[in-house]
Amino acid sequence: LLFRWFLDMDMTEASFDATAFTHNRARLIAHDVAAAFFRAVVDQAKAANLMSSDHFTVDGTLIEAAASLKSFKRKDDDDTKPPDDKGNPTVDFHGEKRSNATHESTTDPDAKLARKGNGKEAKLSYSAHALMENRNGLLVGFELDTADGYAERRAALDLVDRCLPGKRRITLGADKGYDTRDFVAACRDRNITPHVAQKTRYSALDARTSKPSGYAISQRIRKRVEEIFGWMKTVGGYRKTRYVGFGANQVVGMLTAAAYNLVRMARLLEQPA
Repeated sequence: LLFRWFLDMDMTEASFDATAFTHNRARLIAHDVAAAFFRAVVDQAKAANLMSSDHFTVDGTLIEAAASLKSFKRKDDDDTKPPDDKGNPTVDFHGEKRSNATHESTTDPDAKLARKGNGKEAKLSYSAHALMENRNGLLVGFELDTADGYAERRAALDLVDRCLPGKRRITLGADKGYDTRDFVAACRDRNITPHVAQKTRYSALDARTSKPSGYAISQRIRKRVEEIFGWMKTVGGYRKTRYVGFGANQVVGMLTAAAYNLVRMARLLEQPA
């Protein structure tokens, strides 16, 4: 009813055909409208002097795909036997080893089997990544990637290259998952001081980076990025995808990220100077 009111429609007027939404969604993906809208919001925040130009944080999280584990079948499975129940077929996985190399979801092939940590259950998921500035905790960049275990470091560098071009030296905070020699070296090649949390053993950072007071500040502020993911998953409804494939789910992610920035900016701009 609220949607009809917004479009100035009465309660008995015929609604749109479902294909209209499908076609419009395809146009949003093709013309990268959601990303352009997000960039416009970021530019507005920069114009209001709400964003830092020196200190940033990167992190990733898993977004559960809208696909059941029952759809995760062997890629070479040519069984044409009809299921006992089309809506909820009986599947027996006991004794079968499943991996992304040998299996694929028939519902959403872009989703990969992943888990958040040791002892956690594996789910079909996407990997979402955020680049946050450290002054007010606003998003500078966001993207969706394959949940293959290497996406966090790969997406972090991609976000930096795309959203923070230039030769200005910056700091980049991150958790222990980014404390690898290749990631630290890639950051230094980009004139970035890697403020990543150090592993207990075999850390890629030395005292020159971890001893200055700025490192401790980055480690304290970087935890704010978890608040962004928390808002996007609860208030933004992005805990689980609603569509199939990268394109549509990336659109929803970018729009949710833009909405987070707008809500945060409204609160910041209400405060007196």
